[in-house]
Amino acid sequence: MAIDNITLTSGMFNNLISLQQIQGKINTTQNQMSTGKAVNSALDNPTAFFSAQSELQRATDLSNRQNGMSEAVQTIQAANAGISSITTLIESAQGLASSAASTDNTLSQATYYSQFLQLQTQITQMASDSGYQGTNLLTSGTLTIQFGQTTGTSSLTVNGFGASNTGLGVTSVGTWTTAGAAQSDSAFMDNAITTLRSQASSLASNLDVITTRQSFTTNLISTLQTGANNLTLADMNEVSANMLQLQTQQSLATTALSLSSQAAQSVLKLF
Repeated sequence: MAIDNITLTSGMFNNLISLQQIQGKINTTQNQMSTGKAVNSALDNPTAFFSAQSELQRATDLSNRQNGMSEAVQTIQAANAGISSITTLIESAQGLASSAASTDNTLSQATYYSQFLQLQTQITQMASDSGYQGTNLLTSGTLTIQFGQTTGTSSLTVNGFGASNTGLGVTSVGTWTTAGAAQSDSAFMDNAITTLRSQASSLASNLDVITTRQSFTTNLISTLQTGANNLTLADMNEVSANMLQLQTQQSLATTALSLSSQAAQSVLKLF
């Protein structure tokens, strides 16, 4: 018999093919065990893979929106802190005006007025310092918060206002040595405080909307991620059972291949 004519027996060939197939399944199962996913690529399950990728991408986009919401919260809180401090300054100015109105001493009135002018400057500076990341709602800045996955689909615009002393009308009709000037300026300050309280209420309402959307977005991201996982994650109990079964099949196929080889060797002894 020519050596070139020697080939695998039918039994050995079938057992070898079986071993190769089992090894391929073992490799796939080991990959599932290491990643925790039954679907790791489009080759495993195109429909599930691309559906999961779509949901995860949407979750990522919404997560980016959450960053914007967090920044918006800080911007509004900075403006609110400014409003609170400016209100305190105006209340102090009202105290000075009241003191000036209650005395006839022009020197004292002039001193109170000088202090009032200093507070005017501080009000304007406080408003200027109440911005965050380049947006200042107390210098008539505008803040737009995107909530939806696509720009413009869902958003909120917060309009700022002028909180400087001139913007609030915290000015003077004249030096407080003039009769009635301090009382008139105090009335302007009453109006300014009313404006600040109204703006603070508006900011609080907008802040409530943003924080509500933050919570909603967090829950939605969790839902999307869970949905994606349901499409791709493996049942580890099932995967472990499959691995045990495949290892058993591999052992049996190896034994069968060995027996086929022994049978072939027995035939060769006849020659």
